[in-house]
Amino acid sequence: MGELPEHLTALERLLTGFCPASPEEAGDRERILAFLRQFPETCLTRDNAVGHFTASGFILNRTLDRCLMVYHNLYDSWAWTGGHADGDPDLLGVALREAEEETGAPVCPLFPQPVSAEILTVAGHWKRGAWVSAHLHLNLTWLLLADESVPLRVKPDENSGVRWLSMEELERCCREKEFLPLYRRLFEKAHLLRKKGLLPSIEEKAVSDL
Repeated sequence: MGELPEHLTALERLLTGFCPASPEEAGDRERILAFLRQFPETCLTRDNAVGHFTASGFILNRTLDRCLMVYHNLYDSWAWTGGHADGDPDLLGVALREAEEETGAPVCPLFPQPVSAEILTVAGHWKRGAWVSAHLHLNLTWLLLADESVPLRVKPDENSGVRWLSMEELERCCREKEFLPLYRRLFEKAHLLRKKGLLPSIEEKAVSDL
């Protein structure tokens, strides 16, 4: 494997700078890095049918006790926001764009670096009349902030609901139970970052700043 193209070097630095909080995260990060280096031409696009990069946003309120979730039509479950890179190496930009498109809420990063890196399996499914074979999502997740007072809207081609949920509510209504430990860890990471003084002063942040 040769040197990475210039547009992927920042993504490689982002991954190498990510500090795993568990052996599971460390293992996923190393495999994501290996995939990036093995498939530099296709890792950002759906042309790679084995796997490709995605970005997710875990949207929190100012008090970090509720998350903004969408009812995903494809998976028939309440879930976080996110989407495919589709050629864009700026995965934070992808996470921000998908969050606003899917919820209608202005968002901003709570923390500049990704707080989670995971390899997600996607079962084979029909989408817009075409069969999509099972594949992997090489995913980076950011903590995002939104104001609970702003109006919300659905994105009908992708979701049919947008709601603020506590972790307890999410545990009751999320059909994708395998994601609940991840959502719980993201809540915990947000509180840990605030305890360490690494989050901005979000209580006073104006809606116009988002």
